[in-house]
Amino acid sequence: MGSMKNLLQKQLKPLTVFAFIVFALSIPTYFLLVNWIWLKELDENNKLIAQRIENEFNEQHISEEKLAGSIAFWNDIQSVGKIEPVLKTFRKDSVYTIRKQNRYSKQEDIDQFRILITNVKINNGNFTLTIETNMEENEETVAYIAIVTLLFFLILVVGFWVLNKRLSQKLWQPFRNTLEKLKSFDLTTQQTVSFDKTDIEEFEELNQSLQKLIDKNISVYNQQKTFIENASHELQTPLAVLKSKMDLLLQNKNITNEQSEILSAIELPLARMTRINKNLLLLAKIENNQFADKENIEVTELINETLELLTDYISAKQITVNKNLAETLTLTCNKTLLEILISNLFINAIVHNVENGKINIDFSAKTLTVSNTGKTALDNKKIFDRFSVSSSKTANSGLGLAIVKEICNRYGWHINYSFENNFHSFSVQF
Repeated sequence: MGSMKNLLQKQLKPLTVFAFIVFALSIPTYFLLVNWIWLKELDENNKLIAQRIENEFNEQHISEEKLAGSIAFWNDIQSVGKIEPVLKTFRKDSVYTIRKQNRYSKQEDIDQFRILITNVKINNGNFTLTIETNMEENEETVAYIAIVTLLFFLILVVGFWVLNKRLSQKLWQPFRNTLEKLKSFDLTTQQTVSFDKTDIEEFEELNQSLQKLIDKNISVYNQQKTFIENASHELQTPLAVLKSKMDLLLQNKNITNEQSEILSAIELPLARMTRINKNLLLLAKIENNQFADKENIEVTELINETLELLTDYISAKQITVNKNLAETLTLTCNKTLLEILISNLFINAIVHNVENGKINIDFSAKTLTVSNTGKTALDNKKIFDRFSVSSSKTANSGLGLAIVKEICNRYGWHINYSFENNFHSFSVQF
């Protein structure tokens, strides 16, 4: 359970990762886009500067004798341009970027310059004009943009998580209410579940479906209980008549040996059927809360009383019993049910024991543990199911442990099974 996450967290995590990937990809995109815009603007600016320089020279109407001196003087004082006469023919405009030392910078930094070489006419003479424009570092601009974008990205992600937490508490509250009611639902209590109304369509549809399912299960459960109770009750009289007739036949002196063997063979399944019927009636009574009376019972005393009643049964199989009743505990419950629980655990340890086996009874730390020798482990998932350990070779009904489990469920006690060192152990924690 510790590694599990709720639904919205599992959904938000991939969205956050996706947003981070998009953010990472946006940085080079920003760089390329800003660089392209920057170069385009600089190129347009350089062309405007070239046109302005050409117009300014032509508007001065300088004579040819003074033009060369004016151009030389202009070249000396300008840091962004250079005018040179065309020696051959005009060439196409040239635009490129270079990195070099900025001669006007006191620091030894390499700056980036955008260069434009174009043709101009001054006093009808052909010249080439070189314009140099210092470019601010695109990397710094992109870095600032990336930092700002990262800041907003973090604000966005944190906002998502905070809003997710707050909204989930409100939006998923109807679902949590439904879940809590399902957790507390117990089919044996016969209490139906009433789900809260909600304005969320999906949750309301879920509640309606669950309501129908629960009502149907309660109805089927009640029908099954009624059938078992009625069937068991109706079987009591014919089973008693059959047993009585069997006893009369066995006492008859005129029956043959063969007839006596047949009647003896019938007696075992009849005894088993009688026991099954009795235990099914008992289960029905427990489920119908017909053992409502409670009293204070001293557990250690009841263990000794129950064990004494089974002394002959234990001696017949030559079983050794070891007791460790170190605790005195008084429980408030129905005495009959507690007697049945302890008796069924003891009988189970006797019936499923081996000849000359052992039974260990330990009662300490509010836990009763009954262990008996055995050969192979039982299926822990089915051990408390009805008829899971029944056998046609004995009068065992296969309901003893199911009754124990039902009694534990009624009072909120916990029962566990384990198999260690060739010992079956059943522990009931009160």
